[in-house]
Amino acid sequence: MTQTYPKETSKFADRFRAALKDAGIRVSATVVANEFNLRYWGEGISSHAARNWLMGVSIPKQDKLLVLSKWLKISPEGLLFGTPPPRPADEGLKDERINLVDQQLISRYFSLQPEHRRVVREVVEGLAALGPKPTGN
Repeated sequence: MTQTYPKETSKFADRFRAALKDAGIRVSATVVANEFNLRYWGEGISSHAARNWLMGVSIPKQDKLLVLSKWLKISPEGLLFGTPPPRPADEGLKDERINLVDQQLISRYFSLQPEHRRVVREVVEGLAALGPKPTGN
């Protein structure tokens, strides 16, 4: 939890709840904790921690804020400060087309148990860390 003033935590909570609603996600500490933990690589959060974010008691640390912003497709700055206006965090990808094979893979991914999804994410992150495939060789 970062040191903040009550007014900032309250404003963050308002923006966070609004982002959840805009994304069609129920504003619930349990839902937030479960969905966050599916996306976060470190030690997960409790429903109590999620409740603190939703109620303006605390603001997540930077690593957790980044996960929230990707999940809710809002910039970290927009979520934390309200400025610049909220925008999709991945707007550079909007021109890429997802083909049928990718859609089927994504559908299968979401049918996996949470523990298996975590394994898939770890494999993808590991491969991505190797860097882009060399071209022209």
